[in-house]
Amino acid sequence: MGSQEVLGQAARLASSGLLLQVLFRLITFILNAFILRFLSKEIVGIVNVRLTLLYSTTTFLAREAFRRACLSGGAQQDWSQTVNLLWLTVPLGIFWSSCLGWVWLQLLEVPDPDVVPYYGTGVLLFGLSAVVELLGEPFWVLAQAHMFVKLKVLAESMSVILRSVLTALLVLWLPHWGLYIFSLAQLLYTTVLVLCYASYLIKLLRSPESTKQLTLPVSKVTQLLPSISRSRAFVNWKEARLTWSFFKQSFLKQILTEGERYVMTFLNVLNFGDQGVYDIVNSLGSLVARLIFQPVEEGFYIFFAKVLEREKDASLQKQDDVAVAAAVLESLLKLALLTGLIITVFGFAYSQLALDIYGGAMLSLGSGPLLMRCYCLYVLLLAINGVTECFTFAAMSKEEVDRYNFTMLALSFSFLVLSYLLTSWCGSVGFIMANCFNMGIRITQSLSFIHHYFRESPHRPLAGLRLSPVLLGVFILSAGITSVSEAFLCCERGWPARLAHIAVGTICLGVTLGTAFLTETKLIHFLRTQLNRSRLGDKMT
Repeated sequence: MGSQEVLGQAARLASSGLLLQVLFRLITFILNAFILRFLSKEIVGIVNVRLTLLYSTTTFLAREAFRRACLSGGAQQDWSQTVNLLWLTVPLGIFWSSCLGWVWLQLLEVPDPDVVPYYGTGVLLFGLSAVVELLGEPFWVLAQAHMFVKLKVLAESMSVILRSVLTALLVLWLPHWGLYIFSLAQLLYTTVLVLCYASYLIKLLRSPESTKQLTLPVSKVTQLLPSISRSRAFVNWKEARLTWSFFKQSFLKQILTEGERYVMTFLNVLNFGDQGVYDIVNSLGSLVARLIFQPVEEGFYIFFAKVLEREKDASLQKQDDVAVAAAVLESLLKLALLTGLIITVFGFAYSQLALDIYGGAMLSLGSGPLLMRCYCLYVLLLAINGVTECFTFAAMSKEEVDRYNFTMLALSFSFLVLSYLLTSWCGSVGFIMANCFNMGIRITQSLSFIHHYFRESPHRPLAGLRLSPVLLGVFILSAGITSVSEAFLCCERGWPARLAHIAVGTICLGVTLGTAFLTETKLIHFLRTQLNRSRLGDKMT
């Protein structure tokens, strides 16, 4: 397969399912905006940080290692033993849920029952929801192994939407139920998720034509249940040992992935209200990264990994492939830079208005706008880091990846320490400052690798991080105009002034995009080419 074909495949992969995810996210976004207007900051903090951390820690420790080990099996994998191994996640989930539930109830600070009622019940039901979700592990792994992408998107999106709908209804009708509302909604979410996977696969297995066509490794529903055979061991011990190896890694990974929430939960650097505001801002800020940057990174990582050969410098590879990879990397860097700058420049002037529209005074007053402005800068760093690491991980040798992982481990620990120190000094903004520092170091490392990789070739993809002076001037002018507009028109002067502020931003954004269209011709050509390839691929399939 040529580099151009791989590039087209990467473009299709990056765009597949994106529209559907955006639609579901939009529905959930609107529902959550409605829900927030009926809640206190303290309840949001307890649910989104404390209880969600209990749920995510339980499920991660109980299943992550099993998922990775069972999805690593080859063609000779014995699925009956794999299914038996996966069912062990349920007793493990009960164990972790019980242990962590005791910690959450006995060792952590308990919120005031007048402000956050039914905390104990919330802990129990969130722990139970984690165990319920683990009942679907055999179905999830089977679906994932056979790349049922649409099933995953539909199941997760439907579960999230139904959870949001139930939460909205209960908040509107029975607001005095407190944490009962979110606990029942979480149970509904996990139940629907498991039922979607189970019902789809059960229906598939009962249809002989579909079973033969997809060549699934199981032919009956009962084969997805645990079974004992005298002719072989209950589990594949090689898979079991691999699971233990992954578990030792995943335990540390979970601490580092959820570092902010662990710092907030165990070190009490923020009160429950500030935790709630920070989590909402964090969720809103990362929405762009999840919807736009992540699909692009995943799709083009596959492109770089297929086109480039590890262990070789650019000068030792096929020069046509290197040229294509360099051109794509330059265009992706330019796209990430422009997207991040637009979010940063316009986010500074419209953070308070956006938070007020989304969550009302709870978010727009206090630390919310400052957090959102800082997060807009962090999104710029996220965008650049996503592209640079996408290329770096695809081109690094195994030894370089091992060294990089060791560096990442050190950076992650330094992030936890820095988070604690900065939040103690300047509140919740400290988390974003620590993230920006961490991301800046990672970008520097990746840029150094890319520079060294192309050093002996005529290609300079890092030129994608340079803007034309005209476009840079337009960005600076837009930042100044929208900041003045915010000072005079937003956000306590009524809706006519707000609409005028939005109109000013719309005009500035239009001028900025128009200037980018005229000055960044290479990027525009790249985007048009990838869009045409994606459409052509969709028609052919």
